[in-house]
Amino acid sequence: MTTSAAVPAVMTKDLLTGSEWGATRLRDLLKLTADVKAHPENYRTAMAGRAIALIMEKASLRTRVTFEVGMGSMGGQTVFLDQSLSPLGKRESIPDVARNLSRWVQGIVARVHEQRKLELMAQHASIPVINALSDKYHPCQALADVFTLEEHFGGARGLKLAYVGDGNNVCHSLLIAGARLGADMRIATPAGYEPKADIVAEARRAARETGAKIELMRKPEEAVTGARAVYTDVWTSMGQEHQEAERKAAFAAYQVNDRLMTKAAKDAVFMHCLPAHRGAEVTDAVMDSRQSVVFDQAENRMHVQKAILLTLLG
Repeated sequence: MTTSAAVPAVMTKDLLTGSEWGATRLRDLLKLTADVKAHPENYRTAMAGRAIALIMEKASLRTRVTFEVGMGSMGGQTVFLDQSLSPLGKRESIPDVARNLSRWVQGIVARVHEQRKLELMAQHASIPVINALSDKYHPCQALADVFTLEEHFGGARGLKLAYVGDGNNVCHSLLIAGARLGADMRIATPAGYEPKADIVAEARRAARETGAKIELMRKPEEAVTGARAVYTDVWTSMGQEHQEAERKAAFAAYQVNDRLMTKAAKDAVFMHCLPAHRGAEVTDAVMDSRQSVVFDQAENRMHVQKAILLTLLG
């Protein structure tokens, strides 16, 4: 295989939180992503003879398709293991699943309810384990998001990013990635729905090194004012359906609509990890506007995940 960008060396075998790579490694990954996207022909046999197991406890559109198509486009194979009806660890212990898969495939990509399951799997697997979403982190999404921002604005350092809504797994991973790249982040959430304190503390430690600013606030208007990117996510994530009525009431003032977007910079983009609940956290007018880059984000999931696979399995 000939490539026009070197595959970065690996510091850890897994991608569990997004904190595994510092700023330099993160930039290497984004550089590789750009090359993979621009020159896919250079990577057509990069994963030849290799396979990954794709474990899904939750429903998926983007994660499954982008990993399967991405791996296939590099000559590799994907084995899909649907765990939605039989939760991971119920039929067979997670350590035993990890040990078995380590004998057959070269990597495990897992979308799970609980972060601890990924950590337990990584402890007992001799192959890389990649977090495709957990209750605490969504690193693949955040990496695609910062890559999308760099495509649109040329860089993330000093870029004002407003996140409006639930301080959830997507918010956590955005904080980690954004701080490492020097982005200024304002997080607006209702009381009781803030990002976890340990994640905020970690982001602020990284921000001290990059000059980024991390601000937590209540008012969406305050967060969005002057922002170059406005990000939101669903108010009720998978597994929280029993809280839907309570959350709908708590987040009623946090909808991203035309009125809120007028507070942002003139060249601001709208971001969402998808799927979106149109008419709830975001209006159709914003979702379908020229400012919306949600489908760029979705496309870039595949490119960044190809770079992750090249980095960890290459």
